[in-house]
Amino acid sequence: MQSITALLILLFLAYGVGYVVLSRTKKPMPPAIEEAAEEIHFIFLLPCLNEGAVIGRSLDRLLELPYKNKSVVVIDDASDDNTYDVVAGYFDRRVSLLRRELPDARRGKGEALNAAYRAITSSPEIVASDPSKVVLCIVDADGRLEKNALARVAPYFSDPKVAAVQIGVRMYNSAKSLLARMQDFEFLVFTEIFQRARHQIGSSGLGGNGQFNRLSGLADLGESPWSNCLTEDLDLGLKLIERGWVNAFCQETYVAQQGVTVFSKLIRQRTRWFQGHLQCWHHMPKLIKARLPVTATIDLLYNLMGPMTVLLLSLSIVTVMVANIFIAISMPMRYLHAVTSNYGLPLIIVYLFSFGFSPIYAYLYLKNTPGVGIMKAYFMPIYMCFIPTFGLYLVGRPFFESCFGKRVGLRPLDLLSS
Repeated sequence: MQSITALLILLFLAYGVGYVVLSRTKKPMPPAIEEAAEEIHFIFLLPCLNEGAVIGRSLDRLLELPYKNKSVVVIDDASDDNTYDVVAGYFDRRVSLLRRELPDARRGKGEALNAAYRAITSSPEIVASDPSKVVLCIVDADGRLEKNALARVAPYFSDPKVAAVQIGVRMYNSAKSLLARMQDFEFLVFTEIFQRARHQIGSSGLGGNGQFNRLSGLADLGESPWSNCLTEDLDLGLKLIERGWVNAFCQETYVAQQGVTVFSKLIRQRTRWFQGHLQCWHHMPKLIKARLPVTATIDLLYNLMGPMTVLLLSLSIVTVMVANIFIAISMPMRYLHAVTSNYGLPLIIVYLFSFGFSPIYAYLYLKNTPGVGIMKAYFMPIYMCFIPTFGLYLVGRPFFESCFGKRVGLRPLDLLSS
């Protein structure tokens, strides 16, 4: 088991180093467009389920973005609160409301987006438009786009091969909760290292918030581009890549969302993501047959296997930790001599393997997060490294439930929440 653990850690380190190097490689970014060159028509899609408390402010923020050629479609998925009334009160031609009723409603985020897609593509205005100049943007009901978002994203669609663009994601409540801060740190590192590296490789992933899709690319997927997969965003990105489209990542802007502050809800969220990755495994043979660059194929397969790799690594780490504790208790002097031999080289190696990337992660978080102290930024990745048992439970529970044919017990309405 120790040799397997060492091999997995070495593979993780090698891949991590590669990501860091690629993420720091500068790739020319399209310049931000001028207001006079607003050729892209952005249509925001906001799936809503009982979001009456926040939907008004979200609409105001979207309408105030400094970009004229835009509109908003709110998808009310049979809300029980005043969501419908709030949106219906907007006397603005740029705001549309799609009201879904039971039993068709509350069948998942993918179905809600598909309903909006079909309504948009059947409207006379869109039928008469160039589908390559229309972009649908998925934003959470409480999502907060940066002011420069549309000006930064639009130039990426000047490349006719680009079907989708994903932007970074941050947590706007990170200062109020340690759990939200850890998610903000996680998403920032994912953005600054992994997504930037994947942009270089050609394997950028799509997320459920801040996702921009060209209408002509979605049309290539039929009348229902989004699936019922628990990670419909991941599934959509893979389908576009398999059909020869390119997904890009825009590192120059981001959307802020509310981080989960209750541990049980975080477990449920990550459980959903884990099962969604398992559901997307059917893409593996399709990706191999898609004749993509070798590096892109390997990276996409690696990321699909990511949750399973985390599970195996967590199992290995916990096993080694338990073994070391047992040895330290039963033979304390021999254990102390072993770990401090060669001037403490074993301890140094363990530290580098466990926390070697911490200074890099801390620097990136400090650079992109004003007001965060050096010590807090440095210890954030260490906090996350010290919870292998949390990672084991986080991904192990849905894995074993899936193996035994059990469901996690999610209701359809949960699929529209984060």
